[in-house]
Amino acid sequence: MKTRTHIIILLFLSFLALVGLFGGSVYFFLNKYSYNDLYKRLETRARIAAEHHFSEDTLHVENLLRAREAYLEKLPEEKEYVLVPLPSEARDSTSKATGIPGDVLNGLATEGVGTGKKGETFFAGVRHRVKGRENWVVVSAHNYYASHHLSYLRGLLWALMLLTAIFTFLFFVYFRRHLFDPIARITERLKHISTENMHLRLADESNNKELRTLVETANGLLDRMETAFETQKNFISNASHEFGTPLTSIIGEAEVALSKDRGPQEYRESIGAMLQQAERLNKIVRSLLFLAKTGYSNKAINLTIVRMDAVVWTVKEMMDDLHPGNNITIDLSLLPEDPRKLKVNGNADLLHLAIANIVNNAFKYSSNKPVTVSVAAADREVVILVKDRGIGIPEEELQFIYDPFFRASNTNYFEGYGIGMPLARNVVKLHNGTIQVTSQKGVGTTVQVNLPTIDNAF
Repeated sequence: MKTRTHIIILLFLSFLALVGLFGGSVYFFLNKYSYNDLYKRLETRARIAAEHHFSEDTLHVENLLRAREAYLEKLPEEKEYVLVPLPSEARDSTSKATGIPGDVLNGLATEGVGTGKKGETFFAGVRHRVKGRENWVVVSAHNYYASHHLSYLRGLLWALMLLTAIFTFLFFVYFRRHLFDPIARITERLKHISTENMHLRLADESNNKELRTLVETANGLLDRMETAFETQKNFISNASHEFGTPLTSIIGEAEVALSKDRGPQEYRESIGAMLQQAERLNKIVRSLLFLAKTGYSNKAINLTIVRMDAVVWTVKEMMDDLHPGNNITIDLSLLPEDPRKLKVNGNADLLHLAIANIVNNAFKYSSNKPVTVSVAAADREVVILVKDRGIGIPEEELQFIYDPFFRASNTNYFEGYGIGMPLARNVVKLHNGTIQVTSQKGVGTTVQVNLPTIDNAF
């Protein structure tokens, strides 16, 4: 049995049980109330009958009779019995002769009040004493309420339970069609989505808000998975190319060197070429390892208070040493008056690495055109802006700049491995910051890094 069918049957039976319990409880308490009510009414009539038969106050008796006629309706098969006190040995014979239950007579003898039932006839009696003379007065009647009204109520409850069962069944059929069936279709659709057709998405076939939210969430997950798979494909493709080129060169040089005997100079040149390619391969591997290390957001790093303007100046000094005569300038016009707004809680080495990668890219792809590095303070954040006038990035390729080994289509004449921006982004994310890149092909690129200040970091 399917889970959804099992749930529907279980809910259906539970609902019917609750309705049956409610109807049964109503019938039970009304039935019990009808008995108690009838006994009280019979007892009241017995007291009035006793006053009527034995009271010497004529006016009082007439008033009682008028009240009985005006306010007390005649009960079905109502009868009155007037008895003298009976000893215990005479009660059984009297009970048989009059039809009065023995419980009623025993109750009158011991407690002065007795009630009982025989078939559909109910009895209630009272003991009446006047001037030392004692009499027993018993009134009997049929329980019309129980025999007619409760019978009608019983039939009505059964009819209502049957109608409830029908409507409940129809409701659960509707419930299954509008809840379980869409879920089944969603499940079946998901079974057909794999790495070969990650472009497929779930269709919103329901007006149910929760199901619509589920479909939107699942489609969002599929979007992220598709992006991850595409990134993985690009990574493998680019990595194969980046690793393949130096390995091919090394193998080619080795084969050429071993193809015949050569002189010392030729061997030195071959070994030098292989060493150059090996160093390139080593740089790629080291960059990948470092990228992997910084890719874990939960990786523990040593944190200290770091002034970002100082980091920018050390990056500038490094670039001056590597590329003398560069056209990199630092804009100090946006510096805040409060130096505390320039301090972040972070790792100086990692932050230096991230900013250095961004500045180095700006320098490399601008062919020594002006590059401006600005340090500013926003609301609870330090902002570093790196702006160049280089080749820019094609708009349709901006979304891939954080993929390892990705290089824009207009960078063929520039050396690089496509590791700098992914590495910078990982470092910024480790510091709970954000990085934003805007670019226009042939105009230039602007990179903005926002880092929380010491009062708001982590």
